[in-house]
Amino acid sequence: MNTTGFADEILAELKQTLTSIDEEQAEKLVTGILQAKKVFVAGGGRSGFMAKAFVMRMMHVGLDAYVVGETVTPNLETDDLFIVGSGSGETQSLAAMTQKAKAIGATVVAITTNPDSTIGSLADITIEISAQAKADSSSGKSIQPMGSLFEQSLLLFYDAVILRFMDKKGLNSDTMYGRHANLE
Repeated sequence: MNTTGFADEILAELKQTLTSIDEEQAEKLVTGILQAKKVFVAGGGRSGFMAKAFVMRMMHVGLDAYVVGETVTPNLETDDLFIVGSGSGETQSLAAMTQKAKAIGATVVAITTNPDSTIGSLADITIEISAQAKADSSSGKSIQPMGSLFEQSLLLFYDAVILRFMDKKGLNSDTMYGRHANLE
């Protein structure tokens, strides 16, 4: 198979995976973002890169959003939203952060393949992405290695959340571009 054939299969997997996301839970996430004082996003590895992309877009739409672990990230408070993307829902460092966010009283959102996981069980809002976790590559859910389908779905879901937020706030790309970095 050539790269175009693989790309077609990847796109088909993404479409199937993204259309299975519970719209009611997704809408709760958008509402949570609208109501939050600050938004914090965490993820490990490639999921962490997707978190950074999401926070960047939230900044572009004017939200007070942060990547957990960066030196400029402020403290989490009760009026805040804590979003964690974890395929397995069992990553120790993310589970510890989620427990702390829950103890502080922030609203916790888990985006995971495993809603019954440690992180999923702590969440107020759970978004299940029906993709294989990186350790489950024999599941047959994807031709891709490890957690690629989850990570790609996470990025596309985050972008869809931004579009829904923009729709609710009446924003467009021109508004966002005014907040784009200008020291490049």
